[in-house]
Order: sequence, then C-alpha cells, then structure tokens
Amino acid sequence: MVPGYNHNILYKGVLFHIQTEDSGVGKPQITTLLYRDGTIIASKKTDYSDIIRIEMLSKVVEDLMKEQHKEMLRRLKSGEFDGRAFAAPDVGNPMEESVSPRITPPVDANQSPAPKPVNHPSPGQSLDEIILEYLASDRD
Repeated sequence: MVPGYNHNILYKGVLFHIQTEDSGVGKPQITTLLYRDGTIIASKKTDYSDIIRIEMLSKVVEDLMKEQHKEMLRRLKSGEFDGRAFAAPDVGNPMEESVSPRITPPVDANQSPAPKPVNHPSPGQSLDEIILEYLASDRD
C-alpha cells in the first residue's frame, strides 16, 4: 500500500493542496481531495474492489493513485474549480466564515472604561497596510 501523495500548488496566486490516499484492501478506495485554505473544493473517489485479487495489486493501485492525483491537478489548472475556489463569500457559501453577533455586556459603574473598538481591515488591505494603520493609531 502506498501511503499517499500530497502537493501544494500555486494557481492564480493562491495556494491549493492536493491529497491522494489509498484506504487499503480492507476498504479498496482511492480518495483525492483538493483544498483551498483548509476547505475542500473538490473530491474524487475510485473504488477498486473489483481488482483486489490481481497480481501486483500495489503497483496497479500506485499507478491509479498517480493518475487520479495528476487528473485533479489538471482539472484545477484548466479552471474547472474557479467558480468554487474564487467565489465571493456570501450567505450559504461554505467558504465564508460564520460571524456571531456582538453582545454588549451590562456596564458596571466600578468597571474601567471599555477598550477602544477594533478597526477591522478592509477587504484587499495588505498586511503591511494593516500593521501601518495599527502603528499609526493612538491605541496602546
């Protein structure tokens, strides 16, 4: 049994990860997953239970794994997953992080004043711009 293949691929300036694994003869299945930022963008599973008794099974499975891994890479590079991988986050989009509403606790007269509100970075703002904005602010 081949443990698997893992590759990081830079596509359109974004890092993707492709992972291919064999579950072994107990569960004869090859699984390939395509990730962006830890989110599964695409998957492919191939059952090979019909060939588990052939000679040189490990070599055949290794070849199937390599081909399936390369196929996922080709599909990524062809733009097949662009709609899912580069979709703008909106309601119901699995790539969007959920945000809980802020709840303001009751004010205690003996409490120190509340900290200044945090300015969240604007979309598209670079890390350098965020740091510069923070350093230029009057927060301690």
